[in-house]
Amino acid sequence: MTTKKTKPFVAVIGTGGTISTLARHPLDYVEYADDAPKIEVDSLLELVPEVAEQAEIRPVSFSAVTSSKITPRDWLKLNDLIHRVAASDAPPHGIVIIHGTSTLEETAYFLDLSLKTDVPVVVVGSQRPLGTLSTDAPLNLVNAVRAAASPNARGLGVLVLMNGEIQGAREVTKCSNYRLEAFRSPELGILGYADADGTIVFYRAPTRRHAPDAEFDVRGVRELPRVDITYSYAGSDGTAVEALVDSGARGIVCASLPPGVLAGGERDAVAAARRRGVLIVVSSRALGGRVLSQESLRRHGIVAADNLSPQKARILLMLGLTVTGDPQEIQRMFDEY
Repeated sequence: MTTKKTKPFVAVIGTGGTISTLARHPLDYVEYADDAPKIEVDSLLELVPEVAEQAEIRPVSFSAVTSSKITPRDWLKLNDLIHRVAASDAPPHGIVIIHGTSTLEETAYFLDLSLKTDVPVVVVGSQRPLGTLSTDAPLNLVNAVRAAASPNARGLGVLVLMNGEIQGAREVTKCSNYRLEAFRSPELGILGYADADGTIVFYRAPTRRHAPDAEFDVRGVRELPRVDITYSYAGSDGTAVEALVDSGARGIVCASLPPGVLAGGERDAVAAARRRGVLIVVSSRALGGRVLSQESLRRHGIVAADNLSPQKARILLMLGLTVTGDPQEIQRMFDEY
């Protein structure tokens, strides 16, 4: 007598994005972003029946928008929703977040630092909308469900699945506007594969602190501290820094000249911002390597971002400011996360 194998249970939360967009014609790779309709998650799942072959699926609606409209307030609401789903009477084996690719890496990293559940969470998008030639949307969605349902995904923090590759939320970034291999972890590499035979395989695990063991808890929070980013270039001055301070920024991330150097015209403005109590984190516009904590930064209470990109450093600083305003403690966070 054979025992019927029970399917895993996966919740799929829809936020919109290209993966939820219906193209107007088979070559609609560009203009769809402005005009083509986005569908809710239950309708998307009906168009990809192969998903239901991988797991018992519970669709959960959140939004159906382009990810350029996602804000930190949406992150907080999504965080609360994930906790409610994970704590339900029938908790899922995994959770998939359907998301647009423009800000996918930022939502994933925010959740990687803020979730307090060990249920695997996989964020997925697509580069090409539904109905186009060679759309990647259906297979990405199938593979994301497979990954979320895998017991081996537990304990790895929030994962991103695109193009058959599984990547950690901290390192992954979008490196191409339109190509399918858009998401990369440039220096440290992928964690594993969703392979052609349907298996999910992992080869390494993140070592930096991540969900659910991070110190940040924003459940019920409705507003995060304002943190902005400035970009250094030859001849840049302090205008942007001054404007952001005047606009109420509690923190500023400087995407500095490599390897972590502010342009000459920015330094006085940064020093003035520190005197007004604004936390400054120096990241780099380079594509690799760490910004090191040097005496020239420490004596002004300026934090070094390690190897976090400016957009990821902003998220860590926002969450750090919910805990402390001490630059030494913020530096400790950047050293650990």
